[in-house]
Amino acid sequence: MQHERAGQPAGPEDLVDVARLVTAYYTLHPDPSDPGQRVAFGTSGHRGSSLATAFNDDHIAATSQAICEYRAAQGTDGPLFLGADTHALSEPARATALEVFAANDVTVLVDTADGWTPTPAVSHAILTHNRGRTSGLADGVVVTPSHNPPADGGFKYNPPSGGPAGSDATSWIQNRANEIIAAGLKDVRRIPYTRALAAPTTGRYDFLGTYVADLPAVLDLDAIRSAGVRIGADPLGGASVAYWDRIAEQHRLDLTVVNPLTDPTWRFMTLDWDGRIRMDCSSPHAMASLIRQRDRFDIATGNDADADRHGIVTPDGLMNPNHYLATAIAYLYAHRTDWPADAGIGKTLVSSGMIDRVAADLGRRLVEVPVGFKWFVDGLVDGSLGFGGEESAGASFLRRDGSVWTTDKDGIILALLASEITAVTEKTPSEHYRALTDRFGAPAYARTDAPATREEKALLAKLSPAQVTAGTLAGEEVTGVLTEAPGNGAAIGGIKVTTANAWFAARPSGTEDVYKIYAESFLGEDHLARVQEEAKGVVLAALGG
Repeated sequence: MQHERAGQPAGPEDLVDVARLVTAYYTLHPDPSDPGQRVAFGTSGHRGSSLATAFNDDHIAATSQAICEYRAAQGTDGPLFLGADTHALSEPARATALEVFAANDVTVLVDTADGWTPTPAVSHAILTHNRGRTSGLADGVVVTPSHNPPADGGFKYNPPSGGPAGSDATSWIQNRANEIIAAGLKDVRRIPYTRALAAPTTGRYDFLGTYVADLPAVLDLDAIRSAGVRIGADPLGGASVAYWDRIAEQHRLDLTVVNPLTDPTWRFMTLDWDGRIRMDCSSPHAMASLIRQRDRFDIATGNDADADRHGIVTPDGLMNPNHYLATAIAYLYAHRTDWPADAGIGKTLVSSGMIDRVAADLGRRLVEVPVGFKWFVDGLVDGSLGFGGEESAGASFLRRDGSVWTTDKDGIILALLASEITAVTEKTPSEHYRALTDRFGAPAYARTDAPATREEKALLAKLSPAQVTAGTLAGEEVTGVLTEAPGNGAAIGGIKVTTANAWFAARPSGTEDVYKIYAESFLGEDHLARVQEEAKGVVLAALGG
């Protein structure tokens, strides 16, 4: 249910107490027997709030020690690039990590100017260092909970492939970190912060300068400049704020940083759908202040706190993330003539079926994978994927020459791509999407939650196709029941049921007693509502009534 203040400016009562948050980070200690207080790596690392004893000094010290042991076991002996975003818990967690890494003699590269570091800049740094190397490979850590509320912290590990770590790595790191906590942290090697900062293994790296200077390799910035596209960029108080200033200056774009402010309370934000502050650039509520300014610009864009997500605003308003993904794919595969002829299109199985239709029209192989950007990493590295994208507004794509750019979500290049599309075609991305719907139909898409116990969620995650007995869905014959992704055979942790014109997918939430229902219909909103309603019955029957 939408909060009555959704889209309205945050008030004093909505703000986190930063002093209390940071104090809790250092003074509260997790109970290893409480599942909610253990290290738990989801699709994007360990996340939680210090106030709930879910993201504290103990967690980060133990996780950092586990990463040291993991990278040593893997033979990763190059530098570790360490970045952090603007969340209040990011700086103390970054300091904790550096204390542990330095004590373990890990070469760590931090930002030259002690600035904030977006996720894509860390991925770019890892891949730039590792290009052409077979030894001395680099990896990285980004301290960020992405778009999550101000009270949260996050910590994610990117191996030498540059993208999110796979489940083999995250499971090992998570389990080892919890062992370390349960043993009273006695295995943690650590030195004081001032010593860690001055250690011979601690160096500097110009994340911002290197990333921004390389942008012409992935985007046609000349076209944007020549066309005079008026751009408004809102970092939403995140780590990309200095990047957008430098992009405007260095590449001479007509680009205005709409909101240059950073504040760990995010007091300048408008409230999200549930009345909370959340830096979700795909949400019309969180993006309300930028949307109101859309007539000032040809293209306005937003990023979340670590700039791995993108929000695209045209004079028509905020684009649905699925709509923009389909538009970006159609444009890129028509205009990147140096990309491999067999480069496929990567999508998660809960992304729009419009992408399937665009891929078929382009004659390109569609690679449908489970939720999580980690599934695109290998394909982006070897060029077998030209593009990988998620319905939650995260994507990346290849350089113009067909080589890898980043293997983590890059909200900055996706935001700039909207201006390239406008410059090259003289049409906005939203106009392009309308043309796609004229050709392929206009899908209705929604995500809802339904209650589920912990036991029901466990059952849902392990369903087999044989347990789904429904022959029809919303009046159409069921054409497929999936519990593994067709693109790579990996378990999806739930089910997807398809018909000729509709589909739904159901997955258990990792943090709440609900399961998520993603659904789409090319037969309109009324048909979508039927799909959503019948999906609950299909899931209930599969779980045994």
